[in-house]
Amino acid sequence: MEEGEKHGEEATSNKTAQCSVISIYQANIVGVPRNVTVVWSKNLMNHSLSVSVEKSNGDSPLTCKVELKPWPFWSKKGFKSLEIDGERVDLYWDLRSAKFSNGPEPSGGHHYVALVCNEEVVLLLGDCKKEAYRRTKCRPALESAALVSRRENVFGKKCFTTRARFDERKKEHDIVVENSISGPQDPEMWISIDGVVLIHVSNLQWKFRGNETVLVEKVPVQVFWDVHDWLFGSPGTGHALFIFKPAAEGDRNGNPSSPAPEFCFFLCAWKTE
Repeated sequence: MEEGEKHGEEATSNKTAQCSVISIYQANIVGVPRNVTVVWSKNLMNHSLSVSVEKSNGDSPLTCKVELKPWPFWSKKGFKSLEIDGERVDLYWDLRSAKFSNGPEPSGGHHYVALVCNEEVVLLLGDCKKEAYRRTKCRPALESAALVSRRENVFGKKCFTTRARFDERKKEHDIVVENSISGPQDPEMWISIDGVVLIHVSNLQWKFRGNETVLVEKVPVQVFWDVHDWLFGSPGTGHALFIFKPAAEGDRNGNPSSPAPEFCFFLCAWKTE
């Protein structure tokens, strides 16, 4: 779980945590597979988007940040260039029609974010692919970018909800984490997916760290949890961590020798009371 804690740690701190979604993709850029980190954030004033591209020499990644101000069309469509290992990489975005609900990333509307290198769109987000290809005048990359991990920060008192897709080819799932910590009774926790309670932890004060494997659409998913800070920390100074890791295709067929997929979903749940 230590590696998961490192992902996007710069986007949150104990006192200044904000609503954010951090996705890490692996894309072929300048002939090398690199991590591309996409961060959507939301505060009281506005939304923001940042895209960071890993360098091959291990130096700090190059980052492009866009502030989506509340005024009409301000920064909601644009273009910026970065230089990665001597090659130009372009970032295009059009978020003028994007719709935001309670979360930091677009929940609908027509929008796109495109990363371009050597006349190829190496990463494309959103639902306006044709418009992105037309604007960039570039072709799709021969190898699509792969989603490696996703990390989301959510806030609540007793109930934390989110949506996640464990397989890009399948539907999103509703995930709900509920807890009963305050009061005279022993603390408990429930984890539901698509309205079904799949994990129930009683005596949470003794089982604040653990893991179980559950079935989601007949696919095994490992669920890890660490709720130490909920029980023993001051409210607002720490968070619980949940990790959802789908099993490998080979594991689903009973072949343990097949490599597990790299994708993990990290949920950081901050208590507000």
